[in-house]
Amino acid sequence: MEKIDQIISSETIIMSTLSTFTSHQLSDLTLYFSSLHNRYRRRILSLLSSPTLFSLTLRYVHSLSLHKKSLLIAKHLLSKLAIFIHFMHNDTIMPPSSTTSMKHRDLDAVLLLLLLCEIRQHDPDALNLPPSRWRLVICQYIAKDALKFSSISCSNREIIMKFIELLAKCKNFINAMTHTGDSIGEKDMKEVATSVMIVVALPSIEASDNGEDTKECVICKEDMKKGRDVCKLPCHHTFHWICILPWLKKRNTCPCCRFQLPSDDVFVEIRRLWEVVAKMNDSAKFVKEFC
Repeated sequence: MEKIDQIISSETIIMSTLSTFTSHQLSDLTLYFSSLHNRYRRRILSLLSSPTLFSLTLRYVHSLSLHKKSLLIAKHLLSKLAIFIHFMHNDTIMPPSSTTSMKHRDLDAVLLLLLLCEIRQHDPDALNLPPSRWRLVICQYIAKDALKFSSISCSNREIIMKFIELLAKCKNFINAMTHTGDSIGEKDMKEVATSVMIVVALPSIEASDNGEDTKECVICKEDMKKGRDVCKLPCHHTFHWICILPWLKKRNTCPCCRFQLPSDDVFVEIRRLWEVVAKMNDSAKFVKEFC
């Protein structure tokens, strides 16, 4: 019952957030994920049509530790969350490819792993056969159109539902693997460094005699003197470069408001992006209640 509640909770949050999308945003997301879904379908069909490729991929999956399996699924989820938030904010710049792409071998392993988990969920005894028979089991499972890989086309609603199911499935897989309940990365509440790529891209501004730039740097407690270059975080708080750099090497939060910057820790990033989605979900609920 608890696992069902987790899945419902995840899907409800995503669906509620989607209710805030404009028709243009939904159309763009549908188009993108339709292309992505077709790519994944082709990867699965390629695996199943080649006994050698299937055997190699299955062997690779078996060679991975539990943590590495969780990490692969986490990277897959992170890429989808990054894309989801991209369309949620109607950004003109897509997330970096390092966030949204995976090696073919890793992608095949993720798709096979998720598919095996889904089969076991539908029929706990289906995979009790020797691994050499699993390809046949998967082929029979897909032949029943359970995953609709064989469908020629899907409606926009079906595409969106597939996207929601994928996010929820990955999230709950990670929760189960890491024993974090319904809060991804709860065990990762430790401090982590800000992503180096983000630090390098931070803007440098010149302190002036008026405006907010004259405030003191909260790290060293000294005023920002006119003409001195200072760093501006996305939350608009400013600091001396010499002060903020050591801070960002250890933490991914603003010293003033605790605004979270991207990090290179996959699980922490999932938690950060999931909080962005959850906040949008809370905003949607507020609007529905009071408007």
